[in-house]
Amino acid sequence: MANLQGLNAFVTGGGSGIGLACAISFVQQGANVLIMGRNEDKLRLAADTLNQHKIGDAIIDFFAGDVSKENDVEAAAKQASQMSPRTKLDIAVANAGIGGLSPIMATEADDWNRVMQTNLSGTFYTFKHAGIAMARSGGGAMCAISSIAGVRTHRYMGSYCVSKAGIDMLVRNTADELGQNNIRVNSVCPGLVDTEIASGLMTTEEVHTDYLDCMPIARTGVVEDISNAVSFLCSPQSSWITGVSLSVDGGHHLRRGPNVEPFSRMLFGDAITEGKV
Repeated sequence: MANLQGLNAFVTGGGSGIGLACAISFVQQGANVLIMGRNEDKLRLAADTLNQHKIGDAIIDFFAGDVSKENDVEAAAKQASQMSPRTKLDIAVANAGIGGLSPIMATEADDWNRVMQTNLSGTFYTFKHAGIAMARSGGGAMCAISSIAGVRTHRYMGSYCVSKAGIDMLVRNTADELGQNNIRVNSVCPGLVDTEIASGLMTTEEVHTDYLDCMPIARTGVVEDISNAVSFLCSPQSSWITGVSLSVDGGHHLRRGPNVEPFSRMLFGDAITEGKV
């Protein structure tokens, strides 16, 4: 179904995982898509994949850049808006992000800042510059990829949790401001999804089992679970939905955060994990 025929979409972190799945969903509905990421070789491979999935004359493009750098995001958003003669940006997905695991008392300032700059500031830059493009051309839809970690505490993952919780508040504030420009802003909060960034959680049986124990629908997610939700929130079908953070996690948000203590003990030792300084 070509619900997005001819629209221009911009996806950060689009070279793999959830970002690539979102881009595939968009091109399958007829949208032109620009993916952004730091690794040009990965982006080229992803662009080849998108060309295999697109319908009609959908345009595929990419931009090699770092979402933690505002100038890169600004340039990518501008390029995305110019993919077709419409010179309009209709959809933006702020997906790029990195993980972070360390007890608060063992977290270095540089590591804290790196997570915040990529996850939270990168989303802010995307909303800012995609929002400017959309406001100038009549509106659009933006969606961030947050996390169950922004909804429930994850001990020993403080920097990551705070960055994702910040994204959800940024979504609400941006939605409140930009509705007057006919711009909708939402987020999706995935649970444990089978991606590269979650590989350690998937392959450590004790941690993986604990994740599943926290889910009413006890299975690991796949990237299409997330891209389907993003696609809906960016489509005309959700034209009266904004400021929402949608949990897509098998119900994990109904219970508690996972126990990743084994990783902390392995990486930082028993004493710091137990709060002994």
